[in-house]
Amino acid sequence: MSANRPAAVVVLAAGEGTRMKSAKPKVMHDICGRSLVGHVVAASRSLDPEHLVVVVGHGREQVTAHLAEIDAGVRTAVQHEQNGTGHAVRMGLEELSDSGVALDGTVVVTCGDTPLLTGETLQALADTHAADGNAVTVLTAQVPDSTGYGRIVRDADSGAVTDIVEHKDATEAQRAISEINSGVFAFDARLLVDALGKVRTDNSQGEEYLTDVLGILRSAGHRVGASVAGDHREILGINNRVQLAEARRLLNGRLLERAMLAGVTVVDPASVLLDVTVSYEQDVTVLPGTQLTGSTHLAAGCEVGPNSQLADTVVGAGASVGNTVSQGAEIGAGAKVGPYTYLRPGTRLGAGAKAGSFVEVKNAEIGEGTKVPHLSYVGDASIGDHSNIGAASVFVNYDGVNKHRTTIGSHCRTGADNMFVAPVTVGDGAYTAAGSVITKDVPAGSLAVARGQQRNIAGWVARKRPGSAAARAAAGAGEAGDAERGDGD
Repeated sequence: MSANRPAAVVVLAAGEGTRMKSAKPKVMHDICGRSLVGHVVAASRSLDPEHLVVVVGHGREQVTAHLAEIDAGVRTAVQHEQNGTGHAVRMGLEELSDSGVALDGTVVVTCGDTPLLTGETLQALADTHAADGNAVTVLTAQVPDSTGYGRIVRDADSGAVTDIVEHKDATEAQRAISEINSGVFAFDARLLVDALGKVRTDNSQGEEYLTDVLGILRSAGHRVGASVAGDHREILGINNRVQLAEARRLLNGRLLERAMLAGVTVVDPASVLLDVTVSYEQDVTVLPGTQLTGSTHLAAGCEVGPNSQLADTVVGAGASVGNTVSQGAEIGAGAKVGPYTYLRPGTRLGAGAKAGSFVEVKNAEIGEGTKVPHLSYVGDASIGDHSNIGAASVFVNYDGVNKHRTTIGSHCRTGADNMFVAPVTVGDGAYTAAGSVITKDVPAGSLAVARGQQRNIAGWVARKRPGSAAARAAAGAGEAGDAERGDGD
């Protein structure tokens, strides 16, 4: 725990975000496996604040329910009318005071639409605030182009912040300043509460501006300082889907860099997408065109891709997964999956197992060394070890009302084009003949044949399709056969 543990973090997430052109609240939009506000909550939680409050407004039912899912310890405060950032912070502090919390220490205020902001940068803000003895500390950034941003004006001698000047109000000299305001602050809690009570609404928007608190505290003789973010891109806010995509690109790059530095080979980072919740071990290889999402975990030495989508999937050590879509599956060590394979939730492949080309598996356990090589559907089934499922097999698991389960033992060999009509069990070491429809249990060590006997009707084509290409070919074959037998003369 940091010595500069904040008394509270207040996240402002009440805005509508009209420029997103969406029925969904802006802060609920997702990048890299988390909502925008989810990223901010995660960064804020890393400070281990005594209290974490998110101020909600637009779509508050959705946002509140989402927050309860991702962090049960988050409090919410409602800003019924969007009357400015100062008003929003006041609503957050009143939520705490109404529940008997008397804040003493640092209050960090951040925005719910800044998903690139890291916990390290927020901690540096809190540390600078404490070390410099500031009443308020602004998180700032040095940017290549400061057009449109509020400029940070400092005292030349002390380095203290003397003003934040909006672009439209700045002089030419001030517009040349490259240090900008991020909208993220650390405050002395008691001074903040007092100053918010003095914020006026006599401005063009008729709103309570949080930035007015800086002037109030400075006029009262208190110091206003700044903490500069190491990477200016961390403070980027999201206002439209273009900025959402750019933030996703930046965050994805950060995640891939972290993975590569941890021992993962990413052959083409430009074509690989990674969620923040994905984990991995050393010597993993990720091939081009691969998306890894949710709680996916890649064990040491496995290879994933190309052109694969893995969600909430565990890939065992040394396994190979290519051209595959997988959701909620477990792939054993050394298993081989693909190409063109679909693993659905509940799939578990044992060590050294295989799910090959054009195979779909759902809610099924496939044992160690067992192979389903191609063109098959395995649903609601348990297959033992070292069995082989013939091509074009279908596990018929649904009777139109209920799902039923098929069990196939170990060391079985099932023929091509088999239908297993559940519920049915094939015992250990049993065989089934090609083209069979298995509707009854097969005892261990037995051969099951469930198909009609073949019957050849001679001359059918000549009688039923006279003059056709098939008839001519058959006649030609007959003449050739006569010649071979010496019957041509």
